[in-house]
Amino acid sequence: MNEVRALSLFVRAATLGSLRRAAIDQGISPQAASHAVMQLEKSLGVRLFHRTTRRLSLTEDGRMLFERSSPALDVLFAAIEDVRKARDDVGGLLTLSAPTALGRTMLWPLIVEFARLHPEIRVDAHFDDHLTDLVAERADVGFRGGASPAEGTIARRLLPIQLIVCAAPDYLARHGAPRTIDDLVHHRCSGYRQANTGKLAPWEFLVDGETIRRDVPAVLSCNDVDAEVDAVLSGSAIGQLASFSAVTHIRAGRLVPLLVRHVAERDGIHLYYRRRSEQPRRTRAFIDFIVGRLADHPDFHLGREELERLVAEQS
Repeated sequence: MNEVRALSLFVRAATLGSLRRAAIDQGISPQAASHAVMQLEKSLGVRLFHRTTRRLSLTEDGRMLFERSSPALDVLFAAIEDVRKARDDVGGLLTLSAPTALGRTMLWPLIVEFARLHPEIRVDAHFDDHLTDLVAERADVGFRGGASPAEGTIARRLLPIQLIVCAAPDYLARHGAPRTIDDLVHHRCSGYRQANTGKLAPWEFLVDGETIRRDVPAVLSCNDVDAEVDAVLSGSAIGQLASFSAVTHIRAGRLVPLLVRHVAERDGIHLYYRRRSEQPRRTRAFIDFIVGRLADHPDFHLGREELERLVAEQS
């Protein structure tokens, strides 16, 4: 028995003075209404109504239940209605979770733009390089680089992640360029220390159609992607940088891509969220905004023709 539904029916019958009218009000048959009230009485072990062919009146137990449950049901249904309105209202709090590197370089300008377009939405963005869980973090929308997020969420792939070895022109003028992967041991290289393990991330290369990993000794290492990019831009080291951090600098001439025939590609950058049926309008609005701005955007990865041209130039 659905006790809330039965209580609601009982209160309507007591208010209207008729089970039949209460049944019509609730959109059910009189027989179903009568059965629900009888089940409620059986569950409570008391009679709630005096029944005659012409009249329905409350017993003393029924009156006590009516007086106590009626205000409580009003509060309950008001709360349910408030939640429904909040779901349909674009305003409110939107919580986001993303790795620091994606947040600062790529996402934050878009988040600021979205907030400007929707001043009624309060945005709370959490940037952290540890792997996050939407439920644990209580986030509405998350971003992740690499493999698709675990089951239990819906993931939308936004962009590929290419791992590009690159250096500043100043570094190459002083030290020359590596011609092969093995040449890297003779160069000053940077490294990224992974937040989850504390270990230096191996460099990844495409060799004969397979992705291989190499532990490249680092003279400069840190746990911040933007700091590593700054080190490479300064001419202090060669680095293997993610395409979303490197491509703008490559096209501007601030960085030179190296060993491009060995550029490896990870699964990509994913936007992930709960089922759309569970989303407030503000969450759906943000997802649509991000997909429209970022999906396959050429500013954050090398296109196939561009990559083929670079390979030809270095052959």
